[in-house]
Amino acid sequence: MKRAIKPIVRKIKKSEERSDFAYWQTRTPEERLDALEEIRKEYNGWKYGSKQRFQRVYRIIKRK
Repeated sequence: MKRAIKPIVRKIKKSEERSDFAYWQTRTPEERLDALEEIRKEYNGWKYGSKQRFQRVYRIIKRK
Protein backbone atom coordinates (compact mmCIF):
# COMPACT_ATOMS: atom_id res chain seq x y z
CA MET A 1 0.00 0.00 0.00
CA LYS A 2 1.68 3.17 -1.18
CA ARG A 3 0.34 6.45 0.10
CA ALA A 4 0.91 9.82 -1.46
CA ILE A 5 2.61 12.44 0.67
CA LYS A 6 1.06 15.85 0.25
CA PRO A 7 3.36 18.75 1.10
CA ILE A 8 2.04 21.29 3.59
CA VAL A 9 3.77 24.64 3.99
CA ARG A 10 3.06 26.99 6.88
CA LYS A 11 5.03 30.00 8.10
CA ILE A 12 5.33 30.13 11.88
CA LYS A 13 7.59 31.81 14.39
CA LYS A 14 10.35 29.70 15.90
CA SER A 15 8.84 30.17 19.36
CA GLU A 16 5.51 28.72 18.13
CA GLU A 17 7.08 25.62 16.60
CA ARG A 18 5.85 22.31 18.00
CA SER A 19 8.26 19.48 18.61
CA ASP A 20 8.32 16.30 16.55
CA PHE A 21 7.84 14.34 19.75
CA ALA A 22 4.57 16.14 20.48
CA TYR A 23 3.34 15.40 16.96
CA TRP A 24 4.11 11.68 17.15
CA GLN A 25 2.44 11.44 20.54
CA THR A 26 -0.83 12.44 18.84
CA ARG A 27 -0.55 9.56 16.30
CA THR A 28 -1.81 6.04 16.96
CA PRO A 29 0.71 3.22 17.38
CA GLU A 30 -0.36 1.83 13.98
CA GLU A 31 0.34 5.18 12.29
CA ARG A 32 3.74 5.38 13.97
CA LEU A 33 4.67 1.89 12.81
CA ASP A 34 3.46 2.64 9.27
CA ALA A 35 5.63 5.76 9.16
CA LEU A 36 8.61 3.84 10.53
CA GLU A 37 8.16 1.15 7.88
CA GLU A 38 8.07 3.81 5.14
CA ILE A 39 11.29 5.34 6.48
CA ARG A 40 12.93 1.89 6.66
CA LYS A 41 11.96 1.06 3.06
CA GLU A 42 13.18 4.45 1.82
CA TYR A 43 16.51 4.08 3.64
CA ASN A 44 17.07 0.52 2.42
CA GLY A 45 16.26 1.59 -1.15
CA TRP A 46 18.80 4.38 -0.89
CA LYS A 47 21.48 2.31 0.85
CA TYR A 48 21.14 -1.03 -0.94
CA GLY A 49 19.20 -0.26 -4.11
CA SER A 50 17.09 -3.11 -5.40
CA LYS A 51 19.37 -5.78 -3.87
CA GLN A 52 17.75 -6.16 -0.46
CA ARG A 53 18.82 -9.39 1.19
CA PHE A 54 18.74 -11.02 4.56
CA GLN A 55 21.70 -10.44 6.79
CA ARG A 56 23.93 -13.40 7.55
CA VAL A 57 23.38 -15.06 10.87
CA TYR A 58 26.29 -16.68 12.66
CA ARG A 59 25.97 -18.99 15.62
CA ILE A 60 28.89 -19.65 17.94
CA ILE A 61 28.77 -23.00 19.67
CA LYS A 62 31.08 -23.97 22.51
CA ARG A 63 32.40 -27.51 22.18
CA LYS A 64 33.63 -29.60 25.05
